[in-house]
Amino acid sequence: MATSLAHDAGGEVHLDADELGALSMQFRGAVLSPDDPSYDEVRGVQNLAIDRHPGLIIRCSGEADVIDGVNLARERGYALAVRSGGHHVGGHGSVDGGLVLDLRDMNGVWVDPANRTVHVQGGATWGQVDRETQVFGLAVPGGVVSTTGVGGLTLGGGIGWLHRRWGLACDNLVSATIVLASGELVTASEDQNPDLFWAIRGGGGNFGVAVDLTFHAHPVGPDVALATVFHPIEAGAEIVPAWRDLALSVGDEVTTRALYWSMPPVDELPPPVQGRDVMIVAALWAGDREEGQEVIDEFTRLGDPLFDMSGFIPTYRAFQAGFDTLTENLHSYWKSLYVDELSDEVAAYVHDRALDRPDPAVLIHMPIMGGATARVAAEDTAFGDRSAPFMLSFDGGTRDPAAFGTVRDWVRESVEGARALRGARGAYLNFSADDATDRRVIEQQYGANLERLQAVKRMYDPGNLFRVNNNIEPA
Repeated sequence: MATSLAHDAGGEVHLDADELGALSMQFRGAVLSPDDPSYDEVRGVQNLAIDRHPGLIIRCSGEADVIDGVNLARERGYALAVRSGGHHVGGHGSVDGGLVLDLRDMNGVWVDPANRTVHVQGGATWGQVDRETQVFGLAVPGGVVSTTGVGGLTLGGGIGWLHRRWGLACDNLVSATIVLASGELVTASEDQNPDLFWAIRGGGGNFGVAVDLTFHAHPVGPDVALATVFHPIEAGAEIVPAWRDLALSVGDEVTTRALYWSMPPVDELPPPVQGRDVMIVAALWAGDREEGQEVIDEFTRLGDPLFDMSGFIPTYRAFQAGFDTLTENLHSYWKSLYVDELSDEVAAYVHDRALDRPDPAVLIHMPIMGGATARVAAEDTAFGDRSAPFMLSFDGGTRDPAAFGTVRDWVRESVEGARALRGARGAYLNFSADDATDRRVIEQQYGANLERLQAVKRMYDPGNLFRVNNNIEPA
């Protein structure tokens, strides 16, 4: 009996029972249709606002499954999405009606401590990388939580807690093994397919499936000095400018950000901050431990806090996972932009928006950039211009589906208002819900690199098989 699976105008899946059975024999990983009992559990991504129904999901077990999956999508014209961690707020890891190659079972991590390199399969998360590297006192610059997928974050850039000391995740990429739209398996590095290597460092998943990535690792911890200081949200008007001045004065060993948020009323949190609207100063020292304490102490002296969790934490790995549970089970919509100066005007605008957040789960955070990140020239990687000293990210979130529209509208209004401020530009596309298809934002972010990115796209994916990802093709 024929089974008509979900439909998508970009490439619908139609398979009968015999074809499904044949695919299940061909692939070593599980092949899931919407009739499979585990389908609903597997299809979900972190952002609950993304509720897509792929026509077929293949839980790839290795490179052979990825190659055959890419060939299947190309030959049958299926819309294709690739899932590593499933974190991207825009839902790039899924597609209605099409084929999803789910890499989560490809999550091996191997560390070479002598050469300080780390070999990572494309479906691993940063928490899995941290688990292996921290045993040797090493780390690869990742994101801001440990559940993020390595592949997606790296290909989109990779801002986190180590970017001032060691650069973006993509800056630490040594090589990657890529399955192209043709089904060919190639290596991208400085010596092999260098144009592809340039493009995947910030150009997103436009060029193929990253099944393996090799990184430089750096000595970090395992115990690290950090500041995590909670202030009343109203104090942000005074503390953010003071934090800005301090952040600009310290060395590259410090990566820091200021956040406006609301703490849930849960017992896992310290009583002084349970259920409170807060402004948080967070900073991580990625240098010599004894030198770090003095610098970190400066971040604890910015005002009269509700609670101070600063000090040494046993492992960088633990710090990286510290906010994992507080960011789960949300309907999310994020937008970001860079500013040439976190002026008093910009700080006041952000503070006013923070006091007007429509939901407790809405987060505004302001990472400082610069450091090692800014020492890479705009043309050296696809990521583009890195000169802005600060980012603003308006991370809309709610646990109430009925409130999602209000949260989304607030984020859009906040970013449009911020874009009118002096020195605001671009976006960090890993933190942006739908900016990946906004021509204005794409052109601002990639700048002079966009034309070269489009040329690499036409070379390696002439049929635009990987169209679910960032739209770098001409409008």
